[in-house]
Amino acid sequence: MTVPPQTLVTAARHLLLPEPETMPSLSPGLRARAAAVLLRMALDQALDLYWRRITPSMTRVGKHRILCLEWYEGPETARRCRTTWSALSAACHYRTSELPPAPAEIRTRLLEVTALLAALGATGESTVR
Repeated sequence: MTVPPQTLVTAARHLLLPEPETMPSLSPGLRARAAAVLLRMALDQALDLYWRRITPSMTRVGKHRILCLEWYEGPETARRCRTTWSALSAACHYRTSELPPAPAEIRTRLLEVTALLAALGATGESTVR
């Protein structure tokens, strides 16, 4: 069973914006990186759901899903998807010589992923594999 994209976005939101009365044990940079992983997973799931509706064979190759999106959803949505996915991918990777992603940057990506879920028509349904 897969987790719906909206659930992943909600979990990322809780990592980035913890409740005021809670004392988070993770550093802001670590929470931002974890949220970036969740947001990229949500975007991948949304793309899978989208292509399953259009043509199921498109979900086999990840790069093709984003490249072909321009012809189905328009250049603006495809550009936003490509840019967001690339930024989240970079934020997910741990490099000892670099600082973790800034929480403000990932909060911006959170808003973008939320908008892309709406544009792609990703629902909160879970699917059994």
